[in-house]
Amino acid sequence: MTGPAILARDMMTHKLITLSPDMDVFVAIEVLLKKRISGAPVVDVDGTFVGIFSERSCMKFIVDSAYDNLPGTTLRAFVDTQPPCISPETDLLTICQTFLNQATRRLPVIDEQGKLVGQISRRDAMRKVMQCHQTQRRQSTPEPLYLSAVVEDSQSVVARML
Repeated sequence: MTGPAILARDMMTHKLITLSPDMDVFVAIEVLLKKRISGAPVVDVDGTFVGIFSERSCMKFIVDSAYDNLPGTTLRAFVDTQPPCISPETDLLTICQTFLNQATRRLPVIDEQGKLVGQISRRDAMRKVMQCHQTQRRQSTPEPLYLSAVVEDSQSVVARML
């Protein structure tokens, strides 16, 4: 893939389902199940990124509640506050390398003020690579040579339409 660098801002998802650190864990689990997502960013009322609540976080909640007999609690205690994050200027190769190095399905995109501005999933990265590959193939494929022969044939449908 040649050409200008592909950056996180060029391929991130902007419309995200987010959770509040103060919501009940069971409500958060219900959101994940209902929306069929494996995790969601957690942001405070100002949009500042707090962390990620994921299926792994849910497993921690289940284990902790079994041992401690917790009837329920706020999400804040089960949020991963140190997930790998990227900036809007992170390039595609770095994004892919981060997915290889980290056990994560999503990378929150955080601006300089700590605000969540988007998210990139592994599938988003794969989709962008395929778009680039298909564009490159279309641009490097020559015109089919047989078209000129079809137009010259006086019996062809194309020739009669001209």
